[in-house]
Amino acid sequence: MRVIWIFLLVFFVNFLYGQRKRVYVEKREAKEAFAYLMAFRSNPTKMMRQLGVRFDSSQVSKIRLRWNNQLARVAEYRARDMAERNYFDHTNPEGIGPNYYIVKAGYTLNKDWTKKRSANNFESIAANHASAVDGIKAFIIGRGSPGFMHRKHVLGMDAWNGSLYDIGIGFVRVPNGSAYQTYLSVIIAKHDW
Repeated sequence: MRVIWIFLLVFFVNFLYGQRKRVYVEKREAKEAFAYLMAFRSNPTKMMRQLGVRFDSSQVSKIRLRWNNQLARVAEYRARDMAERNYFDHTNPEGIGPNYYIVKAGYTLNKDWTKKRSANNFESIAANHASAVDGIKAFIIGRGSPGFMHRKHVLGMDAWNGSLYDIGIGFVRVPNGSAYQTYLSVIIAKHDW
């Protein structure tokens, strides 16, 4: 009888371990996406031609974004959490949004931006792109994005998004077991309005 219990225990442990998703955080991809975004912001007319899109390039923010390790950790966490728990949303299944995690990571925000646990003032997300750069390109192209909000966010094309200056990017790969094979989170923030 003891042998049967040991066999069942080993079987279930292997079964549970086999069901665990392997999620790979791609830090190099995140940095390449940051470099691409900075190149686009510094020369939008040239980059628009290469990408085959047209919009008013004078609206692209001239503010130089600064890589922020706290925001990068949050973006990585957000991308990884979506991959591991198989959802795609600005709020996790418990209804908690990016602003909560940004503050939890030690990046101070205006208190008004943290009153709702589901708040998102700073994140754009994408999934199933071959690379993080391809995800940034998709934000800029903007198909399926109401009002081109992701474009406005990553390029700082309105008063709010144009005032943001710190950035962190998280990109993960999931070979199998999730709805998508990649998840991207881009967080561009600032401390106060």
